[in-house]
Amino acid sequence: MLYRLGELFCGPGGIARGALDAQVLVGDETHSIAHAWANDYDADTCQTYKSNICQNELKSSVYCEDVRKFVKRLNKNTLEKIDIFAYGFPCNDFSIVGESKGFDGEFGPLYTYGLNVIDKFKPVAFVAENVGGIRSANQGMAFFQILSDLERAGNGYDLSVNLYRAEEYGVPQARHRIVIVGIDSSLGLEFKVPAPTTADPKKQKSAKQALSGISRNAPNNELTAQSQAVIRRLKHIKPGENVWNADLPEDLKLKVKGARLSQIYRRLHPDRPAYTITGSGGGGTHCYHWSEPRALTNRERARLQTFPDDFVFSGKKESVRKQIGMAVPPQLAKVIFEAILKTLANQTYNYVEPNLKLDHESIRDLRGLIEQ
Repeated sequence: MLYRLGELFCGPGGIARGALDAQVLVGDETHSIAHAWANDYDADTCQTYKSNICQNELKSSVYCEDVRKFVKRLNKNTLEKIDIFAYGFPCNDFSIVGESKGFDGEFGPLYTYGLNVIDKFKPVAFVAENVGGIRSANQGMAFFQILSDLERAGNGYDLSVNLYRAEEYGVPQARHRIVIVGIDSSLGLEFKVPAPTTADPKKQKSAKQALSGISRNAPNNELTAQSQAVIRRLKHIKPGENVWNADLPEDLKLKVKGARLSQIYRRLHPDRPAYTITGSGGGGTHCYHWSEPRALTNRERARLQTFPDDFVFSGKKESVRKQIGMAVPPQLAKVIFEAILKTLANQTYNYVEPNLKLDHESIRDLRGLIEQ
């Protein structure tokens, strides 16, 4: 059984790589997922996706254009039919870093383009991913509206909402993301949150384990030039510490008022999962090695995101850093898509209760307010 995957805001291919790696054997039949089409607006990102996800004959199925232009293709019936839809809609306005604007920001309303796709193709399942901060945007109203809209899209969907902790699923990084899985209500199937495989901190993959054995000649492995001041500062910061809690000489301290982000000049701890890899790099946010006084290379960052070494990113170093930081870890995506395949095949698997309960009463109340 082969399911065709369509994506909006596809990024470099973290979700797609995990989906394509997911396979479930039911009797003698293999249930798997294949790429159908994808969309993103960044040229380097799209080239990375084409190079790593698509066979030669499918490279034209990656549409590098603004999503507002792309969805017009729905009415023209030029897109291949899909069975599963995925999108990690832009999270800038829902992030806890900086000012959270929710639906009032530039990126907040972009999730609605996914509704257009669901209404058009009525896939048997969809996956929507975003940051944990989405729950508090607009006093929580934005999150409820998104759930309400997704629940009613297409033929109607039964939703599972969970805050996944990537380090509990074999990813060497403490990356926490909300993932909404929808299963077509008419199927009478219930998606269960797959049980963590590395919930025990003692079993979680450490940064040192993840970064071992990288060849200096590996792709995307260029070193970042560090100033002498940064090198001196890092030498005073112990593994796991940042610029705020390290014992620094006065001339190396940062004179910053207001919020102090914990990632600033924070060094990895070799025996623990890395902290969250982001797309930024300036102002001490590169992510720093625990023993060498330097920022991580992009290949090291990709390792922490569980991209294999043969997954080559296109573009200049700064573009690659952003692509990696914005991606969904393929390992986490694989776990979720395998659970989706098992659900669609009506197969049992180990699961846990979702850590975010759907408040259907609040969703109904919001729906009433919207429709008034």
